[in-house]
Amino acid sequence: MKFLCQIWFDTEKSKLVPQTEWDALTQECIISDNRWRESGHLLVALALHEPSTAITVRLRNGDVSATDGPFAEIKEHLGGFVLIEAENIDEAKTIVSSFPILKYCSIEVRPTYAIQDGK
Repeated sequence: MKFLCQIWFDTEKSKLVPQTEWDALTQECIISDNRWRESGHLLVALALHEPSTAITVRLRNGDVSATDGPFAEIKEHLGGFVLIEAENIDEAKTIVSSFPILKYCSIEVRPTYAIQDGK
């Protein structure tokens, strides 16, 4: 099974982490990602730029519009995502529990399925 792991940061708290701490964490994450990639569990791991770099695209009454930034003011922001392969949700939880980034965020683990066959 594949699981999407969404990495959520408290927006205000994450601003208080010193850059040197983020740099050290980045190195820890690279090592962890490589270990899980080599074991065949990690399929994709990507970080996201801050919410202010986003655009929101909408279709309303047949018209497409794009606005700068996220749709709403939020306390937490999506900072990245990881796609993993695991036997079940318990194994996915075990894998995610070892991610160094977990010290600074919460990670939502959600099973995925293909829309063409519902599996």
